Parts: sequence; structure tokens; C-alpha cells
Amino acid sequence: MTAPSTVRRRAGMPHDQLPTQAHAFLRQRHNELGMPGLARRWREVRAEIRASGTWRPTYDELAYAARVAWRNSGRCIGRLRWPSLIVRDRRHVTTLQEVRRELAAHLDGATNGGRVRSVITVLAPATHTSPPPARIISPQLARYAAWPSRDGVLGDPANLALTRLATDLGWPGPTRRGPFDILPWIAATADGGLHLLPTDPAHIFEVPIHHPDYPWIADLELRWPAVPVISNMTLTFGGLQFPAPFSGTFMASEIATRNLADEHRYHQLPAIIAGLSLDDRDRLRADKALLTLHEAVLHSFETAGVSITDHHRESRAFARFVQHEEAAGRVVVGDWSWLNSYPMTPQDPSWSRYYNTGQPTPALLPDPYCLALTAGHHRPGHEPSPRQRADVPPAAAATPNHAREDTCPHAHPPRHTGD
Repeated sequence: MTAPSTVRRRAGMPHDQLPTQAHAFLRQRHNELGMPGLARRWREVRAEIRASGTWRPTYDELAYAARVAWRNSGRCIGRLRWPSLIVRDRRHVTTLQEVRRELAAHLDGATNGGRVRSVITVLAPATHTSPPPARIISPQLARYAAWPSRDGVLGDPANLALTRLATDLGWPGPTRRGPFDILPWIAATADGGLHLLPTDPAHIFEVPIHHPDYPWIADLELRWPAVPVISNMTLTFGGLQFPAPFSGTFMASEIATRNLADEHRYHQLPAIIAGLSLDDRDRLRADKALLTLHEAVLHSFETAGVSITDHHRESRAFARFVQHEEAAGRVVVGDWSWLNSYPMTPQDPSWSRYYNTGQPTPALLPDPYCLALTAGHHRPGHEPSPRQRADVPPAAAATPNHAREDTCPHAHPPRHTGD
């Protein structure tokens, strides 16, 4: 299937801006790292741009850009460990078969037998005349299908448009449909064609949800993927744009209070409230149910041997990140509403201050083309919906949103920083 012709296929940075952006990046890197040789490196890059219309960063330049892009992600609370990001340079990969293989390898490397690691895979870039050879339309590598029915939606309602796109491309879905059917990956080629990449379940580790004190929670048959791989991301620096799937470690509240509890997602709060036999007159019954579900998620990941973090730990880690950045003379960007989402409290150190809301480069942002397709919008110049805006993770003014889950994979917990 070919993408609708009214969806614009974005190419890279306009050619006349490329030298300025490239020089700015090189200067930033050399200044920050205290490296000599800027003039020589700029002469090389300038000559390459004049000869070919683009330039190719070294691996060290690419790795620096990817790590700093994470450092600059204003909606991510897990940035303390940005220097430990594993950068997989796969710029040579151009075919869909190779892309599928690299996505599977990313999942395996990030899952790491349960000791989850933060990983980015950088694919071949766009040019000033063409989109990248391949990019991932799917927002994540582990997404559950949404099946409309007379009783509502079976599965994850957030993925209605994505499921419809997959079935339009020929995916039949499983013979027996359920609430946790893994969607295939969808990729776009430079010509605008959309393609299904079959997903091998062996590469997606799922954690069944249960509670140490309430065995009936296991009867709900809930589960969640072990690793959030945000696959529609674009790494932008030096006038270049690279498709770059990125992953970290889940924070328990993302799964418990957003994915499983939200009314427009799996909406499990009524079942938890009923299971706890909470009185309708109890004005804190939703809070008690959320806490129980939160306990279940933490317990399930820990007993499965899968890394997971929590909001208190990450708030303390973020406070250390802020101290390190300000000591280095760098401005800390951050979106307060994302850094302090429920169940964060005023007792957590990230709560008590605001941050710069700009978006410096290098940057790691979702591809608007991919967002438009998975939200079902095909009109040229169509303004993104509030949901689409909420899915874009540059630091921005605090606004309510209902799709904020999973766009900020958190750093692995401190016990794994040696990986």
C-alpha cells in the first residue's frame, strides 16, 4: 500500500541551512568536550557538503548527538544517565528486511534478559531532496491492537487508527482476537509506500500483572511489554535528520496510572475498585485502586526479573541531573506537567521548581509524518489534534493531555548503571 498522496513526505533540512547547522553542531561539540581541531573538522565537513550536498558525522559525533538529544528531552524525567545511552549506528541499513532485523536486535539488546538498557538505533538519514530510505510509522515496537465491537473496544483504544492502518495493509490479526494482540510493525519507504513488517513475539517480552496480596488481580489477565521502544523518533542535529528508535525503562506509574487505568485506555479502575470492595461513598476509592494497581505493576516486574523504576526514585535522580547540568553551566529544559505527573507529590524534589521550556538541539522528536498517519489524518496542512501535540516530546508549555504515556522511556534504575 502507498501512503495517501495528500500526506506530505518530509525531506531533510533545506540545503541552504545545512552548512550553518552543521557548523553550529561541530562548534557545540568541540566546545563542550574541550576538543581541539574544530577548524580542520569544519573544513572537511564544508568540503563534503559542497561536493555531495550533505555530510556524514563520525561515530563519535553521532553518539554525542544522540546522548545530548536525550539530555535535551524536556519531558523525560530519567535523564541523569544520558551518558550511558547505547548508540547503535545502523546508517548503512536501507532495506526493509535489514530494518526489521535491526529492530529485533534493538529489542533483544535493550531487554537484556530483564536488565533493561537504554538504547538508540540510528538509521539512514533523510536528505534535502528525499525522505529517509526507511522509517518506522509504528509509535512503539510493542503495541496492542484495538478491535471495535458493539460493546466498545477490545484491546487498547489508543491504537484504533494504527490497527486500522495495519488491517488496511493486509494484516488479518489473530484468528481469536483478544485484548493484548501485538500489532505488526509498519514502515514507510522514501517513495511513500507503507509496508508491514511481521513481528516475532520472541523478541517482545511481556510481563503478566499480579499482586502479592490480591490473587484475583492475576485473574484479570493483564500484561504489559517489558521495554518501551519509541520507534517513530527522529534524531535531529547538524542539519541532518535520522530515524532513530529509542528505548529506556518503564516507570511503574506510566503502566499503572495511564496505560491500564485511564478510561480511554484499558480502564481497569472499576475492576480494581470492585475487587477491593471499596464503598461508593469512599471519596479516595480511585486513589486506593490506583495505588493497588501500582503495587501490582512494581511487584510483577520485580518478580519477573525485569527492570522498572518508580516516580520517587526518578524525581530524586532528576534533582541530581539538574544539579549536574547547572554545575556544568547548561540550562535545564523541562516540561513541569510531564516531569511531575500523577502520582508525584510536593514531597518529591522535582515538584518544587520550573524549567526552561525551549527545545535545544540536538533533539529527539517524533516524526510528524508518522504521527499523522497513526492518528488517521491525511489532509495536507492539517493541524495536529491535541492528542498529537501531546505525543510530541519537546519541552513545551504545560497543557493537559490524554496520551502522554510511553513517549519518555526512562533511564534504567541505579542498580543497573554499570551495564
